Amino acid sequence: MKAQPAGAGGAGKKASNMSVYTVHVPPATAQTAPDPGRFVFVRDGFSFWAFLLGPVWMLWHGMWLVLVGYVVVVLLLQVGLHLIGASAMVTFVAGTLLALLVGFEAASLRRFTLARRHWKDAGIVVGDDAESAERRFFGVWMADAPRPPASPPTVTPLFSAAPGSTVTPPSEIIGLFPQPGGPR
Repeated sequence: MKAQPAGAGGAGKKASNMSVYTVHVPPATAQTAPDPGRFVFVRDGFSFWAFLLGPVWMLWHGMWLVLVGYVVVVLLLQVGLHLIGASAMVTFVAGTLLALLVGFEAASLRRFTLARRHWKDAGIVVGDDAESAERRFFGVWMADAPRPPASPPTVTPLFSAAPGSTVTPPSEIIGLFPQPGGPR
């Protein structure tokens, strides 16, 4: 087998690990434009910290309703397994599977919490990391932002009249079209 040069066939290319993020905008307030500093980028995929420390992770993100639901499910699972006489190993495996479920569904749980708080889904962005995803999103967001309407051009009158007097403008001015019905 022949060795390929670094640029051929992808042998020397860096593997790209692109992540998908959903972008959430806080609810509208008295200010006219949303504050980009408060936007939340939620990465899709498995969350190690949600798997390892589920309740702490939920508290960290202020997901109170999700935490209450998690505690209820854990208690029902523990009581149910105890009532059927499950061994300690089965109880451990069931707890680990529940933790895996929380780790895999962490992004969905965050999106659920943000939606309950009336945050708007602003779109999806892909990036190597959170910073590149933010740069990409805000680059497009700023380009698509509505521009304030241009003010109409100011017109300088060719003549001015004193207040209260009536002055008729000249009928023909050199370089402009004559008034309709006026002399030619």
